[in-house]
Amino acid sequence: TTSISVFGEYDLCSKDASNPPFVIDHGHSKDRRPDLKQFLISMLCVDRNIPIFGKPEDGNGSDKRINNETLSMVSKHMATHGLNPGAFIYIADSALITEANLVKMGDDIQFISRLPATYNECGRAIKEAIDKDDWEDAGVLAITEPTAKRPAAFYKTYETEVVLYGRKYRAVVVHSSSHDKRRQKKIERELKKERKQLERKVNEALKTEYFCQADAMQALGELKRNNGIYHRLQAETVERPKYKRGRPKAGKAPEVKEMRYGINAVVEEDKESVQMLREESGCFVLISNVPETFGGEPYGGKTILSAYKDQHGIEQNFGFLKDPVIVNSIFLEKAERIEVLGLIFLLALLIWRLIEHSMRNYIEKTGEDLPGWEKRRTKRPTSFMLKTKFSGIYVAKIGRERKLSKPLNSEQLEYLKALGIDPLVFIDPRPG
Repeated sequence: TTSISVFGEYDLCSKDASNPPFVIDHGHSKDRRPDLKQFLISMLCVDRNIPIFGKPEDGNGSDKRINNETLSMVSKHMATHGLNPGAFIYIADSALITEANLVKMGDDIQFISRLPATYNECGRAIKEAIDKDDWEDAGVLAITEPTAKRPAAFYKTYETEVVLYGRKYRAVVVHSSSHDKRRQKKIERELKKERKQLERKVNEALKTEYFCQADAMQALGELKRNNGIYHRLQAETVERPKYKRGRPKAGKAPEVKEMRYGINAVVEEDKESVQMLREESGCFVLISNVPETFGGEPYGGKTILSAYKDQHGIEQNFGFLKDPVIVNSIFLEKAERIEVLGLIFLLALLIWRLIEHSMRNYIEKTGEDLPGWEKRRTKRPTSFMLKTKFSGIYVAKIGRERKLSKPLNSEQLEYLKALGIDPLVFIDPRPG
């Protein structure tokens, strides 16, 4: 799901309907605009990014509830079209993992998701992976070429089991080099913040003096209770003698007037805890009930990770729907009309992705490539790339005859060939 923010109150977004298709309301804003009302768009895709289902949802809707409703719809729809249980894999983010959703999926719906860190089993699985140190190298999964600013991420996996609500599931602990790099910076900030807080308390303790040792011991106990998660206080009480005024006689030690007591303390890093934190920093856990053999092929940890990462295609689809060049502010008052507009955009997105899918299928089958950016060839053409190649085409109509203002160039002909489209389509919309 993604959120679409709207400007205005939308108090009566459906004047003529007692039961609107969705409600525009305040909710968790993925646009970081909690001051604006919103509605959600839910989307279900296949083959990475081809949308097959989508609809607007209530602005305060929950991803967990939407997943539950989608699961019911998917099962019913697949059964209607003769697809038996196990014919597909449902892939979603961590909002999928609730007791109700796991019960609904049971053994009939195969799924892959991310196990939320709020589950104790997540931390246990990561600790097991680090302790056993028996990782499987998954390498680089990105298809696009890495650059200096965006280096490729390296992955390694470790497979184990987790138990949720009395059922066992496959768990793949994943270590990502890029995730690790981001987390290390956050860890440094957390360690620095905790150390600074403890040092402030230590400095206050060093300045304080006590008239009796019992008071100093009590203060020492209170100070030690301030141990951080990743730092420890090494502290002890010390005597601080107060001497009489004046210079002592030759050969004699200064005479003690009275004895006071204080605390000496230093902050030390708990190396074992910090080392464990650093090792865990680049890890996350994927959970699945997909069998080790799926569709007649082995389905290991690397395959599960690759399938899960394909969700980025849906994020690109949301980027399409939320692009201000395509969808500016929504100037519709009724929820029903917004729903229709959403359908139009979804159909446009479907065509956009099918064009891209067709071109890449052509490249996969023929082994050829297509003209890309800056006079380079590419094996990953996009619909936007195609659009720019055809941006200067004009069709002149003289009577019943149509003519192109200038012939198609070689790049345009290559793209039409990849799409299986006759070049005459511009001047003869109904060939044959």
